[in-house]
Amino acid sequence: MKHLAEDGLLKRNAMMLVLAGLTMSAGTLAWADTVVKIGFAGPLTGPIAHVGKDEQYGAQLALDDANAKGVVLGGQKVRFELLSEDDQGDPRTATTVAQRLADAGVKGVVGHVTSGASIPASRIYEQAGIPAITPSSTSPKLTQQRYRTTYRVIANDTQQGAAMVGFAADVLKAKRIAVIDDRTAYGQGLADAVVDSLKRRSLAPVGREFTSDKATDFASILTKLKAAQPDAIFYGGMDAQGAPLLKQMKQLGINAKYLGGDGACTAEMIKIAGTSMSEDVYCTKAGIPMDKMPGGKQFNERFKARFKVPVQLYAPYSYDATTALIEAMKLANSADPARYLPLMQKVAFKGVTGNIGFDANGDSREGGVSLYQFKAGQWEPRN
Repeated sequence: MKHLAEDGLLKRNAMMLVLAGLTMSAGTLAWADTVVKIGFAGPLTGPIAHVGKDEQYGAQLALDDANAKGVVLGGQKVRFELLSEDDQGDPRTATTVAQRLADAGVKGVVGHVTSGASIPASRIYEQAGIPAITPSSTSPKLTQQRYRTTYRVIANDTQQGAAMVGFAADVLKAKRIAVIDDRTAYGQGLADAVVDSLKRRSLAPVGREFTSDKATDFASILTKLKAAQPDAIFYGGMDAQGAPLLKQMKQLGINAKYLGGDGACTAEMIKIAGTSMSEDVYCTKAGIPMDKMPGGKQFNERFKARFKVPVQLYAPYSYDATTALIEAMKLANSADPARYLPLMQKVAFKGVTGNIGFDANGDSREGGVSLYQFKAGQWEPRN
């Protein structure tokens, strides 16, 4: 009898342990983080991969910070994960990537990097009802579509073109300005803004030429422009073409000042152009210099410590774009796009780059444009 009693006691104890284990397991599941996927889209391979990775890292740092602080939505602690896709800076690939992110169930998208990719991809996000915030696409056409899901945290080309023309005409005293663009939505949009600003000053470009974002030989168009004797040549496009263009200007003996947009305002531009860089090379950048950003210095130090590379261009804006998505989710107490999208217009916070908020079109309420000159081996702010 004693043995039977002991057996019964052992069985009861074993059952209690099993039940305790099940209870612990259920409790663990109850407190497990809910994963919220945020998409990132940009060129992660190819000639402007350095710009895409820069923004990818900015988004990742924002999610790291949010996860470290802990975010609770709907009574459940959430953990954010970044799902990155390579659009190669190509419009057609961008739509494929956008659909892939939508199908993967992302709750918001940071991207795309270029206007040429953002504009076609925006239709996919609109159809899926997923908010997408670009850190760097500056074409006015992007927000002129009036999609409810499209936002940006950067100034647009209209503002940038006016700033460059004003600087070239008033400060550099350039009267004969030629314009080249790479026929992408970004490059052409910025060049068009420059031409429009020239016209408002009753000036006409002394030449308007076109190339592509795959070109490497610019001898033909530069030879044509040389005959027009320009004081300055503006190039709308990225550093992958902008740097060889500058080199070939020097080789042909064209002494005009070189003017570029954000795509030329990079460390990579300096690296590729090498000895062709000089103090008559200028660029504009949507946004403000990092050392003038409210959180710029700290962000720069943390970015370099985390990723072992310097900020290339728009990583701080990518950080703020990512944070804006999270802030809208917090306002709605939900990561469901259908619930937090209507509150995007109410987002307001002090980010790394400044005060973040959006107007009725999804444009940044506070844009800002900066001018830079190449000096002593680096880009130095002029304003």
